[in-house]
Amino acid sequence: MSAHRHPDSETFLSLEYSQNLMRRASVTPEDKGCQLWLAEKLSAMGFECEFIHQHGVSNLIASFGQGIKTMAFAGHTDVVPPGPPEKWHSHPFAANIVGDRLIGRGAADMKTGIGAMLAATERFLVQTPQPGYRLMWLITSDEEGEAEFGSRLIKAWLDERQTKLDYCVVGEPTARQFTGDTIKTGRRGAVSARLRVFGRQGHVAYPQFADNAIHKMNRVLSALNDIEWDQGSDDFPGTGLQVTHIDSGNFTDNIVPAQCDICFNLRYSHRFTQSELEALITQAVAMQTDDFELEWERPCAPYLTHPQKSDSLIGYAEQAIHKHTGAFPVLSTSGGTSDGRFFAGADTQVIELGVPNASIHQVNEWVRLKDLRLLEDIYTSLLSTIQDACC
Repeated sequence: MSAHRHPDSETFLSLEYSQNLMRRASVTPEDKGCQLWLAEKLSAMGFECEFIHQHGVSNLIASFGQGIKTMAFAGHTDVVPPGPPEKWHSHPFAANIVGDRLIGRGAADMKTGIGAMLAATERFLVQTPQPGYRLMWLITSDEEGEAEFGSRLIKAWLDERQTKLDYCVVGEPTARQFTGDTIKTGRRGAVSARLRVFGRQGHVAYPQFADNAIHKMNRVLSALNDIEWDQGSDDFPGTGLQVTHIDSGNFTDNIVPAQCDICFNLRYSHRFTQSELEALITQAVAMQTDDFELEWERPCAPYLTHPQKSDSLIGYAEQAIHKHTGAFPVLSTSGGTSDGRFFAGADTQVIELGVPNASIHQVNEWVRLKDLRLLEDIYTSLLSTIQDACC
């Protein structure tokens, strides 16, 4: 029996650590002591820990060792609200084991990812007390919200100290069926918008004296839907626009509305920049009306890590996954945005590697115990593989 296992075959380090984190109701931007507990564990291993607190957000930066290369684990301790408690089979923050599954908020997204990171870090440093590279932890409590005071601030902290990351592994849930079957090597860009179209209020019986803002917005929506977006590539899914809300103000059945608002979201590939998208949308709206207001919000830049011929984080992760599963992962950029975008750059390889994502943000969120155990093993092997490459 390996040193990191307990006598009970159903108990292992990453499970113990995940349950500890999941039992803290850290709904964005609350941390509820998760990072303090992590800092205690990491400090006991020899990490130097520092906190950044702003606007109710907690950020933990921990660093161990020295070396030419720097590898970082990144993630978040915040979770989305659990929703109606009566819909849960057990308390959403009890972190109960039911059969072969761990149930609770954060079971997939992503307290189990952090639990596996912590267990893997502990195992690796027992095996390799003085690694040949610097190991860092970058943890925020502001990923599920606006992300204004989380990883963005951590990246600024790194830049101020001229700390360059060579590799960054984000513990988001990425798998489709079992841990290790998919690595996210990038994400599409995203931006949201609020559009208001103005008309003129009037009586429905005399439409010639009014200007129906809903009818005008209908023409705008038709123009937006007529835009021919790219179909994507092997690296990125295509670009698309989805309307998420529509509102014409207080309803009265005999009044023509004077304004109509919509909200929409764009997910875009590498074929566009945000400024190009904004110009395209503005032009499409302006072709239908010159009486509108358009505001853009929550921009998220795309990023992509390419496989390298040598010194490839993707390659190292593939080796670790194949060691424990006998298979190689699919490389994907599908899904929503992630904090990987803040750390990616010309000199920083970023991947996302975690447990299956089928239950994220759902009631009765779950992860199979074998997937969590597997992630701990893969992370441990990944750290060792980087050690072998660096030394």
